[in-house]
Amino acid sequence: MALHIKDTAHALEATAVMKLLPARPGILALGEPTHREDTLLDLRNELFRQLVEEEGYRTIAIESDCMRGLVVDDYVTSGTGTLDEVMEHGFSHPDLGLGTSTANRELVRWTRAFNDGRPASEQVRFAGFDGPLEITHAASPRQALMSLHSCLSARTVDAGLLPCTAETLDRLLGADEKWTHPDAMMDPAQSVGQSAEAKELRLLADDLVALLDAQTPHLITVTSRDDLDRARLYGRTATGLLRYHHWMADTSPRRMARLVGLRDQMMADNLLALADRGRTFVHAHNSHLQRDKSTMRMWDQPLVEWWSAGALVSARLGEEYAFLATALGTLQHQGVGTPPPDTVEGLLYALPEDRCLIDAPRLASALVGTSTAPRVSPWFGYAPVDPAHLTGLDGLVFVKDVPSNGT
Repeated sequence: MALHIKDTAHALEATAVMKLLPARPGILALGEPTHREDTLLDLRNELFRQLVEEEGYRTIAIESDCMRGLVVDDYVTSGTGTLDEVMEHGFSHPDLGLGTSTANRELVRWTRAFNDGRPASEQVRFAGFDGPLEITHAASPRQALMSLHSCLSARTVDAGLLPCTAETLDRLLGADEKWTHPDAMMDPAQSVGQSAEAKELRLLADDLVALLDAQTPHLITVTSRDDLDRARLYGRTATGLLRYHHWMADTSPRRMARLVGLRDQMMADNLLALADRGRTFVHAHNSHLQRDKSTMRMWDQPLVEWWSAGALVSARLGEEYAFLATALGTLQHQGVGTPPPDTVEGLLYALPEDRCLIDAPRLASALVGTSTAPRVSPWFGYAPVDPAHLTGLDGLVFVKDVPSNGT
């Protein structure tokens, strides 16, 4: 068996990734099994640079707020703002340290330097593909709704087609604080998502998106592709947020399962839109990118199951979607020691390489008939690879040891 497993390992580089795949995918996703580790983000950066320079990829999308991501994209494409401002305002999830990560800062710096002096058609783009959602709350739909209304009111031929005025939206939205109430995630009674105003906003948002679609033949003659793509992003985000807030006010036992599913649906919609623009490299947690059903236990809630963004995108794109999961040997500073030898991580830990790319389908074949056990992590923040999911992977990135603080 050891010989077969060794034969599945390759150098971790873009050319080796492409050799594992039947064709160069429109969306290539790299998952991580834990957050806040710059070692893994440095690996992501290195692979992305190779994909840009050798394989023609021109967008990177990460697990961050899609609206905030526009701030980063403006900087890397046109130099708007400063690097410090972009790191402060262009990333969400402060609990994950996205804006303070040295590796993320280097990604933004490199992308800006690569784009400097290049025509727009050759530039690398940045995108957040998550919704404006945090663990404790969801954003107000104000920014997305008002931005969509502004785009349409500035460019539609007949202003009378607009379903409402900006003043009406402002009145119905009210104070943003009521949308972002910190207790609403745990207490549905604190959510305004099913108020009369919220229900009217859902209808108006739907009408605004429908008008955007109906006006497309006109809009493509009076605005740029980027501006039209942004308007569509505003529409997806507005309707997605209003839907999310609606179900935050739900009291049924399936409330949390519906919310995590809606989040990944927003992610999937954003990824599909990026795929229409060109080849995209995606980075997020394995659970958001895998083809198999995702599971999670939050707080004192029952186990929830949902279809991830990767599963949804794969169902739409087929071989145009490829997924590389990442697994780790040790994460000593989090109490994750040497993996047991009868686990997937334990078998890979015996390989001489510090990091490598594994042909996951071949590895799954090599393990047929063996008693490979699922690894149990002593730390909740690391999600081990599930041996049963190997056949759903196009590849597996294995990193033997992750040092503390990436040192």
